Amino acid sequence: MKNLITPPLYKRGRVYLVGAGPGDPELLTLRAVRLLGQTDVIVYDHLVSRGILDFVAPDAERIYAGKRRNEHTMRQEQINLLLVKLAREGKHVVRLKGGDPFIFGRGGEEMEVLAEHGIDFEVVPGITAACGVSSYAGIPLTHRDHAQSCLFVTGHLKDGSANLDWEALVRARQTVVIYMGLNALADICHQLIAHGAPPSRPIAVVQHGTIATQQVLTGTLSDLAQRVAESGFTSPSLIIVGDVVKLHDSLAWFTPAVTCVKKTELAVSA
Repeated sequence: MKNLITPPLYKRGRVYLVGAGPGDPELLTLRAVRLLGQTDVIVYDHLVSRGILDFVAPDAERIYAGKRRNEHTMRQEQINLLLVKLAREGKHVVRLKGGDPFIFGRGGEEMEVLAEHGIDFEVVPGITAACGVSSYAGIPLTHRDHAQSCLFVTGHLKDGSANLDWEALVRARQTVVIYMGLNALADICHQLIAHGAPPSRPIAVVQHGTIATQQVLTGTLSDLAQRVAESGFTSPSLIIVGDVVKLHDSLAWFTPAVTCVKKTELAVSA
């Protein structure tokens, strides 16, 4: 009778679409931290801060797939197929995205491809930039006296345009949060005024929200674009439009230099 050797069991790969939050590593979920420490491979974006990468397992393979305006390390289609390839090799892969995978993070597109190829996957939500950045800027997105609704929109569509539903965005008593709109800020302000928003409507731009280099500029639709251009603000920056912006001066609590030093002291003492 022949000796039969049982082949090794196939190690089934899996992809985790993980939200890294808006920047501050302490805003990661416990599930995200656990997966980062156990993963075989991490495929991460430009918006993932260095402190978050400190949680990645030392022996994990790191693949940078960051995308900036007109500067893509990999096209989205290449990233999709890379995730499929790695999972088919039996690896556990963390696809790490700034903010939340499903809020302008292309998580839905990647998940569709994984599903089409029969790849196991899991989604780990993250704090989206609108919530995290506005909180650190002292700008509540809703407030009974100022805003009863909130809209999240992107200022950079798939075809490169900023052709938004301007009539919906100019309504009173709401907050509009615009992702990826810094380079189109002047046009956004112009279009909002042209479609009926008062030039005096408050607007804020928050640069590098929740981390040590955070800066906030507030103004109105009529003047903020020029002030931001003179300030030299860079991406990532978030735009917030609405009367809630007026609360920033009295509610701003985050002093980056002080807060970040205190966090460092706590980490050392622990």
